[in-house]
Amino acid sequence: MLTTLKPFGSVSVESKMNNKAGSFFWNLRQFSTLVSTSRTMRLCCLGLCKPKIVHSNWNILNNFHNRMQSTDIIRYLFQDAFIFKSDVGFQTKGISTLTALRIERLLYAKRLFFDSKQSLVPVDKSDDELKKVNLNHEVSNEDVLTKETKPNRISSRKLSEECNSLSDVLDAFSKAPTFPSSNYFTAMWTIAKRLSDDQKRFEKRLMFSHPAFNQLCEHMMREAKIMQYKYLLFSLHAIVKLGIPQNTILVQTLLRVTQERINECDEICLSVLSTVLEAMEPCKNVHVLRTGFRILVDQQVWKIEDVFTLQVVMKCIGKDAPIALKRKLEMKALRELDRFSVLNSQHMFEVLAAMNHRSLILLDECSKVVLDNIHGCPLRIMINILQSCKDLQYHNLDLFKGLADYVAATFDIWKFRKVLFILILFENLGFRPVGLMDLFMKRIVEDPESLNMKNILSILHTYSSLNHVYKCQNKEQFVEVMASALTGYLHTISSENLLDAVYSFCLMNYFPLAPFNQLLQKDIISELLTSDDMKNAYKLHTLDTCLKLDDTVYLRDIALSLPQLPRELPSSHTNAKVAEVLSSLLGDFEIRMDTNRNQVLPLSDVDTTSATDIQRVAVLCVSRSAYCLGSSHPRGFLAMKMRHLNAMGFHVILVNNWEMDKLEMEDAVTFLKTKIYSVEALPVAAVNVQSTQ
Repeated sequence: MLTTLKPFGSVSVESKMNNKAGSFFWNLRQFSTLVSTSRTMRLCCLGLCKPKIVHSNWNILNNFHNRMQSTDIIRYLFQDAFIFKSDVGFQTKGISTLTALRIERLLYAKRLFFDSKQSLVPVDKSDDELKKVNLNHEVSNEDVLTKETKPNRISSRKLSEECNSLSDVLDAFSKAPTFPSSNYFTAMWTIAKRLSDDQKRFEKRLMFSHPAFNQLCEHMMREAKIMQYKYLLFSLHAIVKLGIPQNTILVQTLLRVTQERINECDEICLSVLSTVLEAMEPCKNVHVLRTGFRILVDQQVWKIEDVFTLQVVMKCIGKDAPIALKRKLEMKALRELDRFSVLNSQHMFEVLAAMNHRSLILLDECSKVVLDNIHGCPLRIMINILQSCKDLQYHNLDLFKGLADYVAATFDIWKFRKVLFILILFENLGFRPVGLMDLFMKRIVEDPESLNMKNILSILHTYSSLNHVYKCQNKEQFVEVMASALTGYLHTISSENLLDAVYSFCLMNYFPLAPFNQLLQKDIISELLTSDDMKNAYKLHTLDTCLKLDDTVYLRDIALSLPQLPRELPSSHTNAKVAEVLSSLLGDFEIRMDTNRNQVLPLSDVDTTSATDIQRVAVLCVSRSAYCLGSSHPRGFLAMKMRHLNAMGFHVILVNNWEMDKLEMEDAVTFLKTKIYSVEALPVAAVNVQSTQ
């Protein structure tokens, strides 16, 4: 119902203004009976209203009314006034009618209206009289539009089901926009997830060029402060995932509004906000939002009830989060441990790795659950677990054996590349799954056609690093198949990849002629040495040593001109306690090394002939990482070093650094004496011992 009433001409200006003020506050008091005193309304520029929590005090307004005398102040009160009605709109000069709020019951018989001069007048008329007035009122086109039925709100799920493309969603928006606009962005992201990569790229180009896209973005920015907080977060996540640049006004506006309204976050919103932060690139507004998120989590951590939400929050908290907050989240997770599902336990490894927090209790308990439910465990879960264990330096031998045995038992159902990826992760952890590696070697020998350049390098590195080909039944067939496959790629392989492959063959004590001949060409050696990567020079020195000491008769005449290595490169440093024990045990002992302290030198022929009763012993001080995890099986580099020392006439004795560090000096002497003089160490009795460390 629309009506316009003209002002009373016979009333003075001051009297009219006083009447206006009285009418305004009378209606304000009436309205206070319908609306909570702690809530007021905000009028959106799109014609949408939403309650907004504010601090208000009606008594202040009443007291203010009693003191109002100046007409200028009263006029100021009304210049931005707007009217709340049930079925009646308001109209000002040149402004279309807008229904701001629907109230279930009428504001008594008195109604508030604006006249054409924006005067506020109380009217005492019955509904019949008002209808008669409205019949004489000329209705404009804009008024007719406001009477039309507004389009029904449509959910994002329904949109994603009815539409087949991103453009379809934008077409639906352009025909009948509904609130909130977040539903359209969420629907578009849902549809995009169903598309292939090529289709997704094509649809995104159409989306950006669609005439309604900019309008949708404008609607989204306008509605950001009034829509429900969870819809704001859903839309921000969808917008980022759709590839809308993060430095746009749209994204930055939504970030700022998200910051301002972060106190509205409940448990569901915490989960969504965590996902949003994970999807966004670092920037100033994201940093501020993440800081506020951490403060909010610190306040609400004990209120989180859902385990999945807790894990999402923990994953998002970041590696640089305060340690106190990490421990608080750890304690919360320990409290909820009894409620962990199998999926929660599997996911916990990735969560702890994401926040860089090594909680042994959580990891041990979750490992037990993973092993108890290993059958049917997806490859993606196993990969995440192994990668997380590497990042956290968590070495659980039972867990690794259980995963390896499961893959070996179900070997036939796994694709070649998936098994290889598992083996690469095991190598990163230093774990040697013997049964699984044997099965994989057998598959390679039976089906060499499955090899390509990339997996050839990975297989060679994995098997040489773990020293698995040593005394294996299929060793000769395996290395021959790998050498043949590598030879087929020599015309396309890069110099560094060729060096890596040949270095792996050296660790396995196998020297295929074609790859070596290509690598030893002067131009390739020069290219490798000019690289800034000192690992190339180190590998070339290792290769040169292998050519001189291993069984490579056809390659021994090749002399490499290599620069001297820095002294820092060799990782074997003298163990001070071992040196002191050897000095007290043997007195003077001889250590013969080259001038660069890179190689141990054997006794001369003269010394050998004149001292036939001397047993040459090499004492190697090794770290735990020199062995495969949970065993005494030497890894590739240590095995090669032992092989070279044996070729030089030394008997090798391995001394574990971590064992020596635990012993007092007296116990260390006894331990080392037993090592050197035991029957296992020296099968032939010796009068003197010459030690090399």
